[in-house]
Amino acid sequence: MAVRTQWTVEHACSHQMVHDLSSRPADKRAGFARWLAAKDCPDCWQATRDTGTQSKEQWLAAKRAKEQQAAAEWAERFDMPPLEGSERALDWGERSRHQLMSAAHTALVIEGTWDEADWAELEKKARAITRAGWWIDQRDADSTDLLELFNAAGEADRGTENPFR
Repeated sequence: MAVRTQWTVEHACSHQMVHDLSSRPADKRAGFARWLAAKDCPDCWQATRDTGTQSKEQWLAAKRAKEQQAAAEWAERFDMPPLEGSERALDWGERSRHQLMSAAHTALVIEGTWDEADWAELEKKARAITRAGWWIDQRDADSTDLLELFNAAGEADRGTENPFR
């Protein structure tokens, strides 16, 4: 019996669609259908993007530029050092740092039990990590784990030269 190629998916927006997954390997279809279920259907996704006549690439470039501007303003406001790395990694690292630090501030200070002194200590540790790749690698980390991640990064630097800087 062959693995089905047509999958009926109920999307996060509550719309149902039949997707032809025949171009995917048979053992990847169920997982991809699950992933699709967590996303809006194509029509709803398009409607929320306000792209008008913009292509997906143009919309994404505009979104990234807006995120980059917010990250640069945040870095200047909170005296964060410039990041080091390849040209391609710098902007992505800055956006990742901004998003992770903002989420951590919300979780730990605004919604959590940390005071400003605790946060100031965390910011100090954040300033010590200037490799864009480190921030990119942590982009999916839970923001409440930042202190542990910073401590682990510091331990990796002790005793040996860090080849990643």
